[in-house]
Amino acid sequence: MSKNASYSKLKNLFKNTKFLEHALTHRSWVNENPGKFTSNERFEFLGDAILEYVVSKELFEMFPDKEEGYLTVVRSKIVNTKNLAKQAIQLEIGKHIKLSKGEEDTGGRNNPSLLADAFEAIIGALYIDSGIAKTEKFIKAHLLNSLEDILSTPLKDPKSRLQEYVQSKGMPTPKYDVILETGPDHNKRFTVGVIINGQQIAIGEGKSKNEAAQIAASLAIEKINKAKN
Repeated sequence: MSKNASYSKLKNLFKNTKFLEHALTHRSWVNENPGKFTSNERFEFLGDAILEYVVSKELFEMFPDKEEGYLTVVRSKIVNTKNLAKQAIQLEIGKHIKLSKGEEDTGGRNNPSLLADAFEAIIGALYIDSGIAKTEKFIKAHLLNSLEDILSTPLKDPKSRLQEYVQSKGMPTPKYDVILETGPDHNKRFTVGVIINGQQIAIGEGKSKNEAAQIAASLAIEKINKAKN
């Protein structure tokens, strides 16, 4: 299989590949190439809503006996930045995003937040190109196929797990500081650091303060577990 096989497969889903190209156009590239293309943010906006709808519906049908809280936690594990970026990497999306030179030089092709946004934009673009049935099929194939792995991990959110751990060690509750807030109102990005005993342990980035904090907590847990081993 060639190195671009995954991307070629993705491209073949589209009747009009201009939609895919548009979904892979980052705002930074538009700023350097005015008038050629608008950014993928509108597609991302639509894709985010479709993704939440499809995943919510699937979980509702899969788990008829589970309460809202359980479904919410599972959904958040499926649609969070880290998981979406993982799927984007498998599809080799990073190689094909239109980026400014500055964004590329600072590692934009491997930026989890940027990759997750592009993945959501592709979902929005696929919906416009081919409708909900094909879009649902894509989401099931690339996100819900990992449900078994997701359910094998603790369902408590990372912040709760980190808090339980540090309190078991007699340390104070972790603090979360917003380090950076960027982007327009409709597409905010937050960078949050988690602090334990006055020391910043990890940094997370997400679409909301809570998502960024959850990612920071998850990275802190990974760091703590590595230190144990």
